[in-house]
Amino acid sequence: MKKIELLAPAGDINKLKTAVEYGADAVYLGGESFGLRKASKNFSMEDIKWATDYLHDRGKKIHVTLNIIPHNHDMEGVEDYIKELYEIGVDALIVADPGMFMKVKEVAPDFPIHISTQGSVTNVETVKFWQKLGAERVVMARELSLEEVADIIKEVGDSIEVETFAHGAMCMSYSGRCLLSNYMTGRDANMGDCAQPCRYKYHLVEEKRPGEYFPIEEHDEGTFIMNSKDLCMIEHIDEMIEAGIASLKIEGRVKSEYYLATVIRSYRMAIDAYYKDPENYKYDTSLLEEIKKVSHRDFTTGFFFGQANENSQVYKDNSYIRGYDFVGIVLDYDEDTKIATIEQRNRVFVGEKIEIFGPGVKHFDYKIEKMLDDKDREIDVANKAKQIFKIKIDQPIKKGFILRRENEE
Repeated sequence: MKKIELLAPAGDINKLKTAVEYGADAVYLGGESFGLRKASKNFSMEDIKWATDYLHDRGKKIHVTLNIIPHNHDMEGVEDYIKELYEIGVDALIVADPGMFMKVKEVAPDFPIHISTQGSVTNVETVKFWQKLGAERVVMARELSLEEVADIIKEVGDSIEVETFAHGAMCMSYSGRCLLSNYMTGRDANMGDCAQPCRYKYHLVEEKRPGEYFPIEEHDEGTFIMNSKDLCMIEHIDEMIEAGIASLKIEGRVKSEYYLATVIRSYRMAIDAYYKDPENYKYDTSLLEEIKKVSHRDFTTGFFFGQANENSQVYKDNSYIRGYDFVGIVLDYDEDTKIATIEQRNRVFVGEKIEIFGPGVKHFDYKIEKMLDDKDREIDVANKAKQIFKIKIDQPIKKGFILRRENEE
């Protein structure tokens, strides 16, 4: 059985490293042009070359986004951009627009192309269409059920790979194609600059009564009628693998290193547990509890088990659930002295109880008894941004392990 790919987002180099360390088989990222995430830092061509070498050295793959819905002027310079990515050795381009697809085929005919979820592929005939044109993978529209995805895979067989989203924010519009942001703020969602107006608070205003705001439902802060829950399929890994899906995609190029480490780790552990013993696989409930320790909205399975309904929306607010704080990341661990060198992410005090976790291992509790600064002077608190501090941890850990603390607010 060919193992399913775990595909992770990378908003910058540190996030890319985190994705790899915590179990991603491949990453997708955007360059400085032609991609749909202006809010992430994105990668220069020099960064992409470094990332490609870094990933290939570790047996991982890199996919680069060219998934904007372009106007004529947006295509300027795309030929040179494609050539450079091809020469660097990028594994695949993610494309949504047929014109962009043809441009890739003209410039680099054998460059692997994946059809983005922005392509709104919802049926087997469209999958066959892209396969005949030379696409190697299709990212299915999020509006499909798991049964529909499985049926499509049965019909196309090994002629083309199928990828689906497994985790992350959901868009209220059809396959991410939305004009609301452009209309309200001038920021085009289809060009990577969504202002997320679906998360705004809404009231009703009658034309001849300006300034009089009528609540659409009973709520002091307004209504959130377009505010979706987050997708989470960690409980259904076995069903997604058995459907024949080639790649599970995690959403979140603008999310933190802590988010990526936590989410990727749980999905990696679930996938590995399945392949270790498929016949006796049993979902580990602790993996979802781990995922809940990062900032998130309530969870939904989206359209995978039927049409999304009123229970897939969040009506009370547009805020995240933040049960834990990211305290720091391990930069170094001396096995002889048991001293861990930490880079701070949130203020932390001597006497506090924290949790520590790393790739593929269960977290453990730890109480900070003593803390030193980077000059080995004893301190009571690490409260400066990215401050270096040291603590003694008897249980062996490694570089890249993460410290978190339960938020009691």
